[in-house]
Amino acid sequence: MTVDEKAAAPRRPAADMHPLASLTSAEYDVIRGIVGDLPDFTESTRFPYVGLEEPVKADYLAWEAGNGPLPDRRARVWLLDVGTGSSRDLVVSLASRSVIRSVVVDGSEGRLPVLDSELGASIALLAEDAGWKKALATRNLVPADVSVIPLPAGNFGYEDEEGKRIVRCLAFKQNYQQDHPWAHPVDGLSAYVDIDANTLLKILDVHEFAVPVESGNYDDPEVQGPPLQGLKPIKITQPEGASFSVDGEQITWANWKLRISFDVREGLVLHQVKFADQGVDRPVLYRGSVSEMVVPYGDPSPNRFWQNYFDAGEIIYGRFTNSLALGCDCVGEIRYFDGVFADETGVPRVIPNAICMHEEDYGSLWKHTDPFTGAKEVRRARRLVISFFTNVGNYDYGFFWYLYLDGTIECEAKLTGILFTSAYPGDSDNGEKYPYASEVAPGLGAPYHQHLFGARLDMNVDGTPNVVNEIDAVRIPVSPANPHGNGFTKSVTPIVSERVSGRVADGSKGRVWQIASTTATNSLGHPTSYVLHPADGPTLMADPSASVSSRAAFATKHLFVTQYDPAERYAAGDFVTNSPGGQGIPAFISGDAPLVGKDLVLWHTFGLTHFPRAEDWPIMPMDYAKFSLRPYNFFDRNPTLNVPRPTATGDHCGDGGESHCHNP
Repeated sequence: MTVDEKAAAPRRPAADMHPLASLTSAEYDVIRGIVGDLPDFTESTRFPYVGLEEPVKADYLAWEAGNGPLPDRRARVWLLDVGTGSSRDLVVSLASRSVIRSVVVDGSEGRLPVLDSELGASIALLAEDAGWKKALATRNLVPADVSVIPLPAGNFGYEDEEGKRIVRCLAFKQNYQQDHPWAHPVDGLSAYVDIDANTLLKILDVHEFAVPVESGNYDDPEVQGPPLQGLKPIKITQPEGASFSVDGEQITWANWKLRISFDVREGLVLHQVKFADQGVDRPVLYRGSVSEMVVPYGDPSPNRFWQNYFDAGEIIYGRFTNSLALGCDCVGEIRYFDGVFADETGVPRVIPNAICMHEEDYGSLWKHTDPFTGAKEVRRARRLVISFFTNVGNYDYGFFWYLYLDGTIECEAKLTGILFTSAYPGDSDNGEKYPYASEVAPGLGAPYHQHLFGARLDMNVDGTPNVVNEIDAVRIPVSPANPHGNGFTKSVTPIVSERVSGRVADGSKGRVWQIASTTATNSLGHPTSYVLHPADGPTLMADPSASVSSRAAFATKHLFVTQYDPAERYAAGDFVTNSPGGQGIPAFISGDAPLVGKDLVLWHTFGLTHFPRAEDWPIMPMDYAKFSLRPYNFFDRNPTLNVPRPTATGDHCGDGGESHCHNP
């Protein structure tokens, strides 16, 4: 076979693929072949989403334990005919090369995402529309002067939008090709477009604001100013290499074992997270991901009241995952993993270096200088970092999972990029500031908004029978049992069913949620458990009657708990575009299934409420939101006692005499 013949030969998926492994380029080719043979597949059929249809949890665990067959490799495929607007949701078997489920997506619970190619068509449509040209002309602009941003429209029950896939368009002046348009919003003007029919529904021209003129070109040396002097290089080296080992997507580090995968909707996914304890691999987390995120804006003006974006469900943000670069995004001894996804035509695309993994020093792990024995002991902490970055229009998001030596798991979202801007209306006649946005440059506003991330945590703490307890710190009033008033204790309240599982964090009570085994105990007889430590911040700020409150119901509480169901994968439901609300969490908890001693999934909302500041312009310094899962009586004692002493400049910390360890 010649080189050319090899290149032309169809790629075949490996027969022994792990059931949870990311779909490969060869498998995407097979999927496209299966779907392409369907009788109603046409030249106008597109693939908004293709992802692994993971095996049912019980089937996977049976296979892993040697009590069941190897689960079939399957894929979920969404098909959209851009010529007719018809949509379908398929599950295909790669083994039998057949469609095993096909459901029409009729729009009653939401629609398929809008494609990039469709967005381009809506931009071209506006450029030729006489009404749009007239609205721009009143501002001394022509279509060539502006960049149009088509955005998810939500669902507000408008009759003229019923049964349609809608986008709402805003415009930004762009002075030249390299000029960042976010600095120059053409505010007071918007357009609504029916994507399927490629028709303009309406233009809203409600106010003529002056277009802000100050540059937002953060990459321009004149905007940056003279380079900061005096920063010396920092070099991070591991002369003996990294401590982790990798076999495909299987990772071993210290006492941890886990798998990772890449999904174009959720991005980085963790699977089968286990901790080796005295020779036993103990399960903690079966699957962890950020299944959804919503960015609701708080400006109620006629051109902005609809701004709330579901970056996972509506935009499929994994498509915009960055290729990470050593020394820029990641430093140290790095292991990269590529991301593979199917583009709109079903063709596999590879994102090189989509996921970065490395170790980080993390200061002191534990330390004590004993006044009685003279013992001086210190151990240094480190963590394993697994991350990816994606760009969604103006914002950039990094998602970082950390594993610690003491058994802690942490998830952190990092936010940077450019603020979504508006014109700043100025002060009112009585001197009051505009109450829904910050002025970040002359005449330039940044509407108040939130970034709320929905983590899906499929728990497996020493097995599937678990219970979630809400734990609060409790003050004890003065009484004969507490005569001096110093007593305090804790309350432990089991969350017994799905409908009562919606809970809100409360920092004043130190509220946490304990995921405890109902079958396993440690040597002291305590149920083995992990505790979810939330960040105490606002949930969704919109009024309960608002459209987004129904569509993003997951974000109205910090926690919901459900019994595991393989069909319940996304916090806001499967089809989020133009969804009417009630999907996702409200549907999941409607059956009020019991939760004590069951296979449980936690849905945890964490994030930021952002009142932008001048320092966030023209590019935002990194901001952070995170939560952690920490062992609580999971072990019999401190699991890091056997971590070796650190060595620094030839001396052992804790041996007595002068120590050369710094920055504990």
